[in-house]
Amino acid sequence: MATKKAALACTVCGSRNYTKSISEGKKGERLEINKFCKHCQKYTLHRETK
Repeated sequence: MATKKAALACTVCGSRNYTKSISEGKKGERLEINKFCKHCQKYTLHRETK
């Protein structure tokens, strides 16, 4: 299966801090991970962007 890169954006401030390789087979729902945001200086929810 092919993989693609997805950008993860902070839900609080909107900055795109991380990229993650994901498989193209899973469609429909977006990836959500708690990560550290360097702009907010705390752990926040990051969602996959288009």
